[in-house]
Amino acid sequence: MSPYRQFSIEEWAELGLSTPQPLNEQELAELRGINERVSLEEVAQVYLPISRLLSFHVASLQQLWLGTRQYLGTGADKVPFIIGVAGSVAVGKSTVSRVLQSLLKRWPEVHPKVEVISTDGFLHPTAVLEERELMHRKGFPESFDRGALLTFLEAVKSGATDLKAPVYSHLHYDIVPNEFITVNQPDILIVEGLNVLQTGRPKLGEDQVFVSDYFDFSIYIDADEGHLEKWYVDRFLTLRHTVFKQPDAYFKHYAELNEQEATETAKRIWRTINLVNLTENIQPSRNRAKLILRKSENHMIDCVQLRKL
Repeated sequence: MSPYRQFSIEEWAELGLSTPQPLNEQELAELRGINERVSLEEVAQVYLPISRLLSFHVASLQQLWLGTRQYLGTGADKVPFIIGVAGSVAVGKSTVSRVLQSLLKRWPEVHPKVEVISTDGFLHPTAVLEERELMHRKGFPESFDRGALLTFLEAVKSGATDLKAPVYSHLHYDIVPNEFITVNQPDILIVEGLNVLQTGRPKLGEDQVFVSDYFDFSIYIDADEGHLEKWYVDRFLTLRHTVFKQPDAYFKHYAELNEQEATETAKRIWRTINLVNLTENIQPSRNRAKLILRKSENHMIDCVQLRKL
C-alpha cells in the first residue's frame, strides 16, 4: 500500500491529450536552465497534465473561498494559491517552476497572474554566514532567514499588496543589496527552494509554523543521487566557462582550473556539502509532497507519483 498513485509517462500523458500546446520552441528555450533538456514533447506529456490538475485545485479552493465568504458574510479579499517546488541542487527546480508559470498564465478559461520566487533570496547575507561560520553550510536550513520567509508567506496569504522578496545573485553568491522582487496579490505564487517541504525543529520559543504550512499544493523533483552528482558536475564545468569567467564573479578562481581539477573540485563540493544536505534535509521531506516528479539519467521525467486524495 502506498499513499501515492504511480503513473508511467505514457499513462500521465493521456491526461493532457485534450489540452492544446501553448508553447513554441523559442519560448521554451528561454525557460530552460543550464544543461536542461526539457522538450516540447515533455511539456505536452508531463507539464500540461500538471497544469490541468492544478487548475482543478485552484478552482476548488476558489469555490471554497466564495462559499466561506458568503457563509461568514465577510468581504475578505481572495488570497493567492501557493505552490511549493522542492528538490536537490541541480535537479531543475527553477526550470520546472518557470515552465509551470508559463503554462499556468495561459489557461484558456482565464489568464491568472502567476509569479515565482526562490527561497535563495531568503538566505542570510554572506557577511552574516561568515560571522556565524556557516559558509560551508550554505543551503542548509540554518543558512536561511526562516523568520523573514515565514513573515513574507504569511503576508502573501493575508492578501497584502506590494510585498518585497529579496534577490539572490549566483554571480556574486550573495543577496543583492536594495534589490527586490515585488509580489502584488498574484492569483498563483510558485515558491521554489531546497528545503521548502522540511519541517525541522524550531528554536525554543519559536512558533511551530513551517514554510509548507502556507502551500496549497507541493511538488518534489526526485532523481538518483548518482544522476544528481553528474548534473551538478556538468553544470559546474559549464559555469567555469561562462559565469565564473566574469571579473566580479565570486567563484572566478574556479575559472583558472583545468578540466580535471574542476571536475575533482565539483565532486568534492557535491560530496561534502550538497549530498549531505540532500540526505539529511531535502530527501527526507520528499513524501510530504502531493506530486513527485522522478527524473531519469537524461534529465527527463520518467515517472509521476500523485498523492491519493
